[in-house]
Amino acid sequence: MDLNYTADDVAFRHAAREWLAVNVPAETRPADVQGGADFDRAWQRRLYDGGWAGVNWPKEYGGLGLSGVRTLIWWEECERASAPGYERSTIALTHAGPTLITRGSEAQKAHHLPLILKGDVLWCQGFSEPGAGSDLAALKTRGIIEGDYLVVNGQKTWTSGAATARYQELLVRTEPGSERHKGLTWIICDMATPGIEVRPIQTMMGESDINATFYDNVRIPLSNVVGEVGQGWSVAMSTLDFERGNTFLRDQISMSGKVERAIDLARRSFLADGKPAIEDREIARKLAELKADALGLRAMAVVNVSNIDRNGSPGPEGSMVKLLVSQTNKQLNDVVAEIVGQQFLEYDGTKASNERMFDYMWGWVLTIAGGATEIQKEIIADRVLQLPRSR
Repeated sequence: MDLNYTADDVAFRHAAREWLAVNVPAETRPADVQGGADFDRAWQRRLYDGGWAGVNWPKEYGGLGLSGVRTLIWWEECERASAPGYERSTIALTHAGPTLITRGSEAQKAHHLPLILKGDVLWCQGFSEPGAGSDLAALKTRGIIEGDYLVVNGQKTWTSGAATARYQELLVRTEPGSERHKGLTWIICDMATPGIEVRPIQTMMGESDINATFYDNVRIPLSNVVGEVGQGWSVAMSTLDFERGNTFLRDQISMSGKVERAIDLARRSFLADGKPAIEDREIARKLAELKADALGLRAMAVVNVSNIDRNGSPGPEGSMVKLLVSQTNKQLNDVVAEIVGQQFLEYDGTKASNERMFDYMWGWVLTIAGGATEIQKEIIADRVLQLPRSR
């Protein structure tokens, strides 16, 4: 990858900056589940109408087909303009869509990809179960083939956005008696299908957009299977590679800004002894290390998008990104709590009351979402470093 910006790259940056300056919503994303989902779909539609949807999707599927450098430029400008993130559109844009592009049938691509890019529909993920979260291969939700349908029974958990999603990327066990990675199937589930019940789970942040989802004889057409029946583990690994390789890209880019804001906060905040927090040697040391970590994350982002340019899809290195993003974010929140002191604890259950406390609690979620820290370390050891498995 050539890291020197060409004249065309500079022109692209100016075009992105000008469009974002005019189109970033002035209003705050609503806190309620339905309002937030409507906001996310409207933002995606605005991106589509403005010609900025699917920046790293291939052109033949409606995206812009941007190179890695252009994708980084786009996210840098989004961060600079405080543009909305994908939020509830994340699963559709960074999981399901790329999975369909690489593993779906032409009919599936033709139907679903335009709906995703236009913001017409949201997706959710049906992978984790009460007994199969970090250990995904232990899932038990079953699907039995009856004619042209797969009849699904079981339960999924942590299905974020399920109450407002139209479709779900669903992983079920379709081979009776199979164990672990064998006998699984990845299928597109229409959430309006009879027999599906979504029950909200309220989090410690006061939100209720995470759910438990139950399936009672849910009949899904076999034409919705992505890949082949029984080969779902391979498709799911593609999905998770996209999740860890794409979803955290903006987080990598935004980390430097977050650290700079924490440094500015340390200059404006005073400790119990009356001195500015930035003059505390330990706080200053932590902030300096975090600044270095943020620069390292950006360098990893460059490597990541370069690899995607060469190989066409993310690899297991995305687990390194996911691990370091969640760890750095949590360490940053710890330092901010140390700087702010007692007022950091004032929280009434809403993000508006104390955004820093909300971010602190969300930092714990990030160490689990998309694969727990321990699982990321296992993937790095196994698939990146190719170390021998422990017995």
